[in-house]
Amino acid sequence: MKALFKKWRQTRRPRCAALVAAAGSSSRMGGVNKLLQDLDGVPVLVRTLMSLELSSRVDEIIVATREEDLVQTSQLCRDYQITKCTKVVRGGADRARSVLQAALEAGSKTELLAVQDGARPLVLPEMIDRVVEAAEHCGAAAPAISVKDTVKVVREDGSVVETPDRDTLRAVQTPQVFQTDLLKAALQNAIEQELPITDDCSAVELLGKQVYLVEGDEENLKITTPIDLVVAQAILAERKTRK
Repeated sequence: MKALFKKWRQTRRPRCAALVAAAGSSSRMGGVNKLLQDLDGVPVLVRTLMSLELSSRVDEIIVATREEDLVQTSQLCRDYQITKCTKVVRGGADRARSVLQAALEAGSKTELLAVQDGARPLVLPEMIDRVVEAAEHCGAAAPAISVKDTVKVVREDGSVVETPDRDTLRAVQTPQVFQTDLLKAALQNAIEQELPITDDCSAVELLGKQVYLVEGDEENLKITTPIDLVVAQAILAERKTRK
């Protein structure tokens, strides 16, 4: 009976589509596309897609990329057998438009949307599953880690306004997972109101909706500058020693 109930729960779980934001300019990488950079023999973007492929809670993957990278990204999905990737679409002028474009391509039965930075190649499938499960219960969830450094709020001239208590601060990561209609409405609102957003949680918060944070992973770093590739390579090397 217990096995039958477990199987029923698995078949009843909400369908989740992962939306991969991969249309950024890589402006801080010295003119190269960070998503196509080699990371221990595999492109950064592919490592991200492989983790989503291995997630038990992700049913579909949609990648939003730059127009000039559409063909290459599609080919990478074929070469590395990312079978869950159903579509590679052209991203928009900013993150909100890119993610919304991908969201609109998700299957009609999709109940949850997991937004993942293409440049977070070290995300673990287990963490993806954990965040999706949290969003299933609360409607909006994201992973986050404690802030180690002291953070300052500054004016344009560099002078300090205040020093927030770092115990109340968290660095938010991806995937950020939301109910489908909630995320679409939040992104549409941000675009119509021309509101600057740095992540998808911000768009949902602007609608007055509560976002819940779950424990993130310090290794789930985002590749932004060349030094991040060096750190990511070191983490991968260290992970091999754990096996």
